[in-house]
Amino acid sequence: MALYEHVFLARQDLSAQQVEALVEQYKALIESMGGSVGRVENWGLKSLTYRINKNRKAHYTLMDISAPAAAIQEVERQQRLSEDILRFMTVRVEAHEEGVSAMMQKRDDREREGRFGDRPRFGDRDRGPRRPREQAEGAAE
Repeated sequence: MALYEHVFLARQDLSAQQVEALVEQYKALIESMGGSVGRVENWGLKSLTYRINKNRKAHYTLMDISAPAAAIQEVERQQRLSEDILRFMTVRVEAHEEGVSAMMQKRDDREREGRFGDRPRFGDRDRGPRRPREQAEGAAE
């Protein structure tokens, strides 16, 4: 069986329990067609880059799937028909990643760094020595 990573975006007005119900529905469909679902990560409610069907945010969910192609096609067909799913994408991979995904790692890094991370604030950066005013005016002419 082939290995896939499947990400889908659910509408912003769904509750977390409804998103979990969608995950369980698709998981049951995949398992009924001879596949299996490994890791499931809920990335939470995130802002979209642009509006999709009048939604500015969406619930992002990642699923690691091991299934035949027919099962993936059926899941995508069901998601195309569902009004709760805004977008989805399935990518075939050679092997599933161990541990948490890059999105979850990024979230952990941001929580540790604080609001500004390691970047200097505007007034804190060193601009080097200043030129005398005469040189600056002479270069402008």
